[in-house]
Order: sequence, then C-alpha cells, then structure tokens
Amino acid sequence: MDFACWVGARVWLVLTPVICRIGDLRAAFGMKREMVGSGVCPDVFTCTLLIKGLCRVGRLENALKVFAEMLVRGLLPNKVTFTILIDGYCKDGKVEIGMEVYREMLRRGVEPDLIVFNAIVNGLCKVRDLREANRLVEEMRRRGLKPDKVTYTTLIDGCCKEGDLEIAVKIKRKMMAEAVELDDVAYTALISGLSREGQVIDAERTLYEMERAGLIPDEMTYTMIIDAFCRKGDVKNGFKMLKKMQTDGRSPGVVTYNVIMNGLCKLGQMKNANMLLNAMINVGVVPDDITYNILLDGHCKHGGVDKEELKGEKGMVSDFATYTSLVNEFVKSPKKRQSS
Repeated sequence: MDFACWVGARVWLVLTPVICRIGDLRAAFGMKREMVGSGVCPDVFTCTLLIKGLCRVGRLENALKVFAEMLVRGLLPNKVTFTILIDGYCKDGKVEIGMEVYREMLRRGVEPDLIVFNAIVNGLCKVRDLREANRLVEEMRRRGLKPDKVTYTTLIDGCCKEGDLEIAVKIKRKMMAEAVELDDVAYTALISGLSREGQVIDAERTLYEMERAGLIPDEMTYTMIIDAFCRKGDVKNGFKMLKKMQTDGRSPGVVTYNVIMNGLCKLGQMKNANMLLNAMINVGVVPDDITYNILLDGHCKHGGVDKEELKGEKGMVSDFATYTSLVNEFVKSPKKRQSS
C-alpha cells in the first residue's frame, strides 16, 4: 500500500465512527466503497460501527449483509458485533434470525455474555415463546452465568402478559431468594397481570409490597388496581384506592377518572357519576370523548338522558359516537321518543 492509500485508510478509520454516530450512513458507505476501490478493506471495528448504525435505523437486512461480508473476507466478528446484530433482530421481533446469529456466534467460538442472553430472552418473551425463553435461561446457567434483574424482570413481564401468574410469582420468589432486587418495572408487571386476571387483592398487596421496598407506584399502576376493583363491581374499594393515590401524592388523570366513571355507570349510579364529573372538572381534569361516551351510555341504559346538559353545560362537544348512542336509545324506546 502506498503512502497516500495508507493516509486515506487512517482518515477513513477516524471518520467512519463520527459519520455513523451522526447517522449519515450513506456517506459512511460511500467512503467504504472508495476505500475498497483503493485496496483498503474495513476492519472488524469499522464493520461493527456500520452494523450498529444500520441496526439503529432499522436496516437490519443491510446490517446482516455487512456481517456476511465480514465472514466471507475472513474477518471474525467480535462479541460486540454479534451482540449488536442479535439485539437488533430480537427487538424487531425477528427472533429466529437473532437465534441463528447466536448459533453462528457459538460456532465461531465467541462466548456469549449476559447481555446477549438478555437480548434473546427479551425477544422470545415479546413473541410469547416462554418455553424457549426459560430453556435459554437454563443454558445461561450451564454456561456459568447467573440471571440478573433484567433477565428475571423480562420473564416476569412475559409470564404476566401470557396470564401465567403462578410462574411469574415463582420467579419473583426466586429473585428474592437470590437477593436480586425487584424494581418498579417488575412490580408494575406483576400488578398489571394480577389486575388483568381479576386477582385484585393480590394486586393490592403487591402494591403495598412495592411501597415497602421504597418504590413509588405511578399513576397507571394505581389505575390498574382501581380498574380491577371496578370491573368486579367494587367501586367502593376503587374509590379507596383513588383516595390512597391522592394521599400518596399522585394526581389522577382523565384515564383514572374514566375507569371509576365506567364502574359507576355500569352499576347505574348516575348521580354519583355526575358528582364525579363535577369533581374531576373542579380539580382541573378535562373530560375527553371517552368520559362523555361513558356517561351518555350510562344515562341511556339507566334513564334520565339530558343531552344538552351532557354536551353543553360542561363545555364538552358531542361526537358521532355520542349521537349514534342517543339515536339508538330513542329508536329502542318509543315512549322516550314520543316525550322528547
């Protein structure tokens, strides 16, 4: 290689990381073509940077092509190269390709670390393949790696989304036995799963356990429990949780109020629903279309429809769904239609 080519190669190696970081992949690949044309081939470091840049913008197929070029040219991708590609495909839901890259990693004698395993476990949980995720965790252990907070939390979240709460609780106990600290993500996943499956008492207990661990539940965590109570028709305890939420310094938003509003309307407690409407407006929470439709649906089902009060007095605007609901009610009830 002559001096000019050598200087050009050094410049390319310096500039490629900068160009990739600012996201100008076209310029990076342009430089790559120029250098290859000059007889200078990129090394593992620069190829890895290109793969990282491509994965970052979702161009996974192009990243895989760069990876394949490395193998053809006899370059051995390092752990970072493999990790970036595996993580990119797993995050994109293409876990099968991520697993194939993982197998290639093993074939090349590159030892996977916890970051690699966590990326694949996360991908498997996203596509709801919990059996394979658990198998991979066992493989991780056989390789002398201990699951960490990220591993366990990912599994808990996956189990809860699948409704497999028994396994999720077992994982939680295993974490505690191994002195692995549960974070707010793990607790929120458990509360979400328990609430969704109607196990509201256990969800409430988990909330208190979360607080004892020094973690502060967010608005949506409280709302999930409130919703679980209201779906069971237990609006009283829903209100108690709302009160606790406010006492704990969390301000309920329109979603939280809508959940309780829906519970009241399903029970036919329209007077209480209207009082709640006034209360939310008084504290500065603006009702949305969902609030309006919940109320209108409740009034239509339980009588006392007052269209003007609902749409005008509180500054709310009627939409098509609201209008349709009213029309349907009047069609079904001739007496109301005649009296209107």
